[in-house]
Amino acid sequence: MGAKITIIGAGNVGSTIAFALSDEDLASEIVLIDINKNKVEGEAMDIVQGTYFRDPISVVAGEYEDAKGSDIVIITSGVARKPGQTRLDLAQINLNIIKSITPEIVSVCPDALYVIVSNPMDIMTYAFTKYSGLPERQIIGSGTILDTARLRYALSEHYGVSQRSIHAYVFGEHGDTSFIPWSRAFVSCVHIDEYHRLMAQKVKSLKPLDKDYMLEYVRNSGAKIIKNKGATFYAIAQTVAQLCGILLASCDSIQMVSSMMHGEYGIKDVCLSTLTLVGPQGIHGKVPMDLTYEEIRLLNASAESLKAVISKLEF
Repeated sequence: MGAKITIIGAGNVGSTIAFALSDEDLASEIVLIDINKNKVEGEAMDIVQGTYFRDPISVVAGEYEDAKGSDIVIITSGVARKPGQTRLDLAQINLNIIKSITPEIVSVCPDALYVIVSNPMDIMTYAFTKYSGLPERQIIGSGTILDTARLRYALSEHYGVSQRSIHAYVFGEHGDTSFIPWSRAFVSCVHIDEYHRLMAQKVKSLKPLDKDYMLEYVRNSGAKIIKNKGATFYAIAQTVAQLCGILLASCDSIQMVSSMMHGEYGIKDVCLSTLTLVGPQGIHGKVPMDLTYEEIRLLNASAESLKAVISKLEF
């Protein structure tokens, strides 16, 4: 039997996550909760009517009490990011929403694993950790998994190889202070600089790898999509569905999720993304990957940027 997954927030992101999960074999029950009752009922009806083509699954619009027994709770509630607006601009508005949601859902689902998607995601993960009182292992920010996927897509396009052959990561904030540790970027087991040199000898038309452009592509993709179509939701929905699969798997995986830092790389009391062991019991700890001095500086700068915003918020 599949898991029970509750999604709080039935906007573009929440409803698309529900749709993505309904097409997988991970869940047998999906509960959608939203303050807009007509919207959430319509989303649930639209999604469940397409499940004729898979094994039976329950998709319902519910209240907090209907979430009881959930294995995973996904929080997407909040005001959507607008064109020209950074994730951090949303902080106080969405912080207040998280503050109101947290006691309602934690009281009925004290044992669930929580996936925080609401933006600014790192700050909302931090806030939920502080408000909920739950063990930190149960709280997983969606992190820079999507940022990392964007990076690997761009690199795969540049080199004409499968994204699965690329092992490069985006660290730090899910936002404007994220960075790429190029010292740990590989194509299969070959460092990316060496791989480029080898391929350039064979493919004379291969362009130089513009690392600054790659970082710009990662950081600005969300804003560009929002400018062009008004919102981003397909890629994050796939990201969260994949993360749910990891949380329901039989063993841990290493993922770029956001969670509380406790002195790793000299960083404390803030949530951001580094390599993390995560699986069926939630977060099991960080993977202390060696970074260069400059990369550690950039990670600390990302942490300080988040802390500066947190210090200005009314908790």
